[in-house]
Amino acid sequence: MSTKFRVVIGEQSRILLLSVRGLQPQVANSCLYEFEDIIRDIEEVDLFIPHSDFPIPRKIYRLVKYLTQSDSIASAITPFPTEITLEHEYDLLFTVLDNPWQMYMVNAIKAWRDRCKLAACYIGELWEKDLDNWRLLQEPFQSFDHIFVGVSHCVDKLARLVGRPCSYLPPAVDTALFCPYPLTPRRSIDVCYVGRRLSEIHRRLLESTFKKDFFYYYDTALHQNLKVDNPSEHRLLLANLLKRSHYTIIHHAKFNRPQETGGKQEIGYRFFEGAAAGTVMLGIPPNNEAFQNYFGWPNAVLKVDWDSCDIKEILSELNAQPELLEQISRDNTINSLQKHDWVYRWRQILTTLNLEPTAAMLAREQYLHQLVQTIQM
Repeated sequence: MSTKFRVVIGEQSRILLLSVRGLQPQVANSCLYEFEDIIRDIEEVDLFIPHSDFPIPRKIYRLVKYLTQSDSIASAITPFPTEITLEHEYDLLFTVLDNPWQMYMVNAIKAWRDRCKLAACYIGELWEKDLDNWRLLQEPFQSFDHIFVGVSHCVDKLARLVGRPCSYLPPAVDTALFCPYPLTPRRSIDVCYVGRRLSEIHRRLLESTFKKDFFYYYDTALHQNLKVDNPSEHRLLLANLLKRSHYTIIHHAKFNRPQETGGKQEIGYRFFEGAAAGTVMLGIPPNNEAFQNYFGWPNAVLKVDWDSCDIKEILSELNAQPELLEQISRDNTINSLQKHDWVYRWRQILTTLNLEPTAAMLAREQYLHQLVQTIQM
């Protein structure tokens, strides 16, 4: 499925990876489990997957934490069932969470803080308005030495509230999986528009499928809370779709849910997936500094004002410029290989925590570098 880089087998694991994949099989979380899979590929990892979300202990923990303002007291009093007892020490306990409400799961590991020299977590999504919820602050933030967050706008405020160092860690992708090179499959899909969408753009694209030879790929499910039994297979399917798509329509994260985002704009995963696959991305990027820092190359996203533009005319004008489209596609893939693989996010984490990279990690980085050189030849 994905290129493998593990080169040392049998050594004692230095990373304990706590995953909620057994409890959160939603398709939207597959991108986070992809991160976990990359970590397991480039590190010696022991993986722990809880089999319960402990609803009663969770409530007790939050109540005790609220009354005492102490993670250690809440952990000592709360009757979490012990699902695992650690047999040796680890350099790092790391957990990937789609939201901070899952942090308490770490308490299913008996005396984990005594066996792990460092602890860090990655929270994929958190909006500033959530920080006003007193229940959220009862999560065991203080148990972690560093908190990495997948959105940029609330990092500083979170650090002040929980008293722990916090850093922005942008989303990423398995670029080796999404890269269309060296096979360069034929782009037989004209437009791929998955996830949240604008109804008028969708309607206009549907019209095109009746009037000409036009392949428009889109979601048909009524609700997006879909579940998958194999996240890596879903990622493979998405990668194959995008590698065969000319265009993707894309918007900043949860653009149609301002009541949830509080009007804040963030880079969604679709940008990283579409760029890595070499699609030409059309849409509404986030208006923030993070986007300029991570997608600052020319034509990374062709910004479109949907209120004044016709998608059919836009596609017609672009299709008349095949050399430009080829350049955009190559630039998107190359920049992704250089900047947006999960291995670079893992390097940022290790650097922050003063941990050394592994040989397998360096091998993956070298492979991506060689792939870029091949494309540029």
